[in-house]
Amino acid sequence: MNITKESIDALNAVVKVEISAEDYQDKVAQILQDYRKKADIPGFRKGHVPMGMVKKQYGKSVMIDEVNKLLQEALNNFLVEEKLDILGNPLPKIQEDFSWEATENYAFEFELGLAPEFDVDLDSKKKITQYNIVADDELLDKEVENIQKRFGKLVTKEVVEEGVTIAGTFANEEKGIEKKSTIELNSIKGKTNQKKFIGKKVGDVVELKTKGLFDDDHKLMGALGVGHDEVHGLEIPVTFTIEEINITELAEVNQELFDKVFGPDVVKSEEELRTKIKEDAEKQFQNQADQQLLNAVTEYLVENTKFDLPADFLKKWLAVAGENPMTPDQAAEEFEKSEKGLRYQLIEGKIFKDHNLQITFDELKDFTKGFVKAQMAQYGQLNPEEKDLEDIVQRVLSNQDEAKRLQEQLASKKLLDFYKEKMTFKVKDVNYEQFVKEVYK
Repeated sequence: MNITKESIDALNAVVKVEISAEDYQDKVAQILQDYRKKADIPGFRKGHVPMGMVKKQYGKSVMIDEVNKLLQEALNNFLVEEKLDILGNPLPKIQEDFSWEATENYAFEFELGLAPEFDVDLDSKKKITQYNIVADDELLDKEVENIQKRFGKLVTKEVVEEGVTIAGTFANEEKGIEKKSTIELNSIKGKTNQKKFIGKKVGDVVELKTKGLFDDDHKLMGALGVGHDEVHGLEIPVTFTIEEINITELAEVNQELFDKVFGPDVVKSEEELRTKIKEDAEKQFQNQADQQLLNAVTEYLVENTKFDLPADFLKKWLAVAGENPMTPDQAAEEFEKSEKGLRYQLIEGKIFKDHNLQITFDELKDFTKGFVKAQMAQYGQLNPEEKDLEDIVQRVLSNQDEAKRLQEQLASKKLLDFYKEKMTFKVKDVNYEQFVKEVYK
């Protein structure tokens, strides 16, 4: 057997594998001998079928199978031994005049797409913004009020006034709408619409228009009971028949409320309550800020790390790699969609390699344990037994898809920690509303 590589350019190469009869004949002969021993053919005793008959019936298929096995093994070993960093998989070159009948010696050629050589510069010329989201007094006031509402007392009102919740039925005969809904008066968009309700009593009918009734179409969809496709751009008159008017009397901010929310004596004053809310909110905000920072660094590195890809090879590979073959145009379109992701995969791999970042099984296990504990805490299991925790972690990691997902999350965390250590950012303090406006426009 002989294997050679011809470099076309820095990103493309062709590997030629030559297999001679001596490479596979002994193995084929052994397999055919085993077939002969086991063959059960009418007219012959078992194990006494003439070898010529066995060769005629099975020889060609056994030979092709063995050549293909040799070919795949040789190619894989060559790629490892030569330390070739390839993209996609080797693509066999079509040989128009190839025939299994013409000769006992065969030559096969494979196209390779090679990963590019490049450097990653972490010294960004234009500083990336790292957001520090602060829970301001306005947010804390709202959260305290939400807690008071949650543990408050529902009181029936005679007439609609500011802050009430109204139960009733939306109707439009032409569209066949008759939907019981409960809405907060404050959720109605615009003072004009809200004033239509003020002073109304149970049994009164309010006439409304659907356009601009709520902040977004999803609230309208739920209120009217219409489909997602139907609700967008819906402009019809509706009536709302009031059936019930309630208001929540806020719970007093006292020790009884603190104990209901956090457990006995965990919080002992309104100041401690606000501090606890601030800590919990900013912990959640940190996760969002970290994700935004990782996205921003990813975007920066993809845009500013320049290298070429073996685009023509990758398009050909995409055309045949999936379950359903693609046309050249479809493959080109798919390459365009996936190019950005591929570039970042290469950048990420380069960073991991150059800076010796690794993920050990123990790290993955600890990370999974933290994930499981957080999930259990959401359901009130704050102190699970260590053995129960270990059993759950083992079950989670035995699921390949779940283990892969957690490994990707851990890799992202390692990268983010690395970026925070190695890169300099422009730190900006914002409240949550400002963060949403700046990041999500």
